[in-house]
Amino acid sequence: MAAKLLFTGELPIRDIDVSDRLRPLSETAVVSLMASIEEVGQQSEIHVRKIRHQGGRMKLILGRHRIEALSRLGCTSIASKLWDCTDDWARMAEIDDNLAHADLNALDLAVFLAERKVVYERMYPATKFGAFKGNQHSGNLVSDIMSFTRSVAEQRDLSKRQIERLVAAGQALDRETIRQLRAAPKRVTLADLQTLAKCGVEADRRAICAALAAGAAKSAKAALTARHAKPGDVARQPADLDARRLADAFARASQEGRKRFARDHLEALQKLIAQVSK
Repeated sequence: MAAKLLFTGELPIRDIDVSDRLRPLSETAVVSLMASIEEVGQQSEIHVRKIRHQGGRMKLILGRHRIEALSRLGCTSIASKLWDCTDDWARMAEIDDNLAHADLNALDLAVFLAERKVVYERMYPATKFGAFKGNQHSGNLVSDIMSFTRSVAEQRDLSKRQIERLVAAGQALDRETIRQLRAAPKRVTLADLQTLAKCGVEADRRAICAALAAGAAKSAKAALTARHAKPGDVARQPADLDARRLADAFARASQEGRKRFARDHLEALQKLIAQVSK
């Protein structure tokens, strides 16, 4: 469904839902905007969309900092463009606007790039499987993805490989680990995110994020090294990695899945329990 512009003009701020944004407000940006608005006024409209089945309620697409700045200045309405569009169209607009104009740190860049991949593949399912191979149906869309990747890489002075690792890191993080990393006393770096992207064990990834959030490690690499270090160890043992992978798979499995595994491997498990109990 193509987006349709319904209205341009003033809209009540109280009727605009500003929840579910991909990045939090920057206090510095809000204060700067307040000073600018006081001096020259609002220079561009925000963009909102109509929420179906919710009366006059609207949801923000672009302009979170402008809404906050005007609200603090005591304004009750804001110059806006109102759209009729899908959730995915609105999310893609939010992502691309931030990627094009915002001063994003490495973590926010990873979050936006990973979310863009998810939304794009939902909008264009032909690109999801084997997308970078292309065919007569998906070739143009693949070209769009590659072109977008190159443009972001050039704009941010990053390589295509670094962009791919940022996407991988963003995909590996959930709301809680993103929250932890944003709360870290030391800003998360591209190197930290690349370590997280290459980390194949979820339990390790969560431990790294928790260590960075608590300020207990200087980097993701240091956190990973400390997690596996034992007195007298000179190298990581294969059995340690196997044990972590099994623990990670068990933690993510459903209760029914765990029961079925136990039934299928009951004899082997009983022998192992007897061995470690001696």
